[in-house]
Amino acid sequence: MEHRCKGHRFLIGGRLEEEVDSGEDPMEGVANLFDIGLVFIVSLVLTLFSAYRLQDLFSETSRFTMLKQTQDGQMELITKDAKEIRAMKITADEAKGMGTRLGTAYRLQDGSMVYVPEKP
Repeated sequence: MEHRCKGHRFLIGGRLEEEVDSGEDPMEGVANLFDIGLVFIVSLVLTLFSAYRLQDLFSETSRFTMLKQTQDGQMELITKDAKEIRAMKITADEAKGMGTRLGTAYRLQDGSMVYVPEKP
């Protein structure tokens, strides 16, 4: 009794005999899967950047400031001025001092924050 499987002939209860190779490379499929994976990853990154409106990160002339809060309450201020990006962790000691009021920040019901600048 014989069972055929991709270029090999197996004899049940006997020895393994090889057939003539059909000329197909078994690694061809892996290369195609790798290409598909790369296309998927690039499209996912582009989708996330457009969904979160992060295209300004790539612009050489854009300027913005983001305030990020971690789960443990640590605040981080991220500023981008043209090509320079800086991130600063804000502690209670650094937040004290004299300054000028620039605007008001509001936390919405969904957890996002909105900054409204003061009118000069």
